[in-house]
Amino acid sequence: MTTEFFISMVPPTVTHQEKKITAVNGRLHFYEGPELKNARQKLTAYLSRHAPATPYAAAVRLVTKWLFPKGSHKNGEWRTSKPDTDNLQKLLKDVMTSLHFWKDDALVCSELCEKFWADLPGLYIYIEELPQHDDRTRKV
Repeated sequence: MTTEFFISMVPPTVTHQEKKITAVNGRLHFYEGPELKNARQKLTAYLSRHAPATPYAAAVRLVTKWLFPKGSHKNGEWRTSKPDTDNLQKLLKDVMTSLHFWKDDALVCSELCEKFWADLPGLYIYIEELPQHDDRTRKV
């Protein structure tokens, strides 16, 4: 099974790492501020129409390309500024899990994430099931 799609949008730049902290009765509580809530809602709205009818239940490869509005940059130029790819991916995978793209995001065993400036901003996603057994360790 494979899933592939492109979402034309300005990708959110706020990440899962930007949770807020408050102390209540001497205990720390983490919560999502308004910007993070908006980013989660935006991703949920755009991704929901692409969720597979049956969630992935085995190991998958996730390829993600984050295309940000280029401004003064050249089309296709790498985005070397924040947000970091790992932080972008965390929120994305959490949203995809809540939309039942897979049973658990722990099934993402192979990942390629790129971010760059583009004429057409958006988010490209490709998911494929991985073979049950692949003896990659013999080459290490």
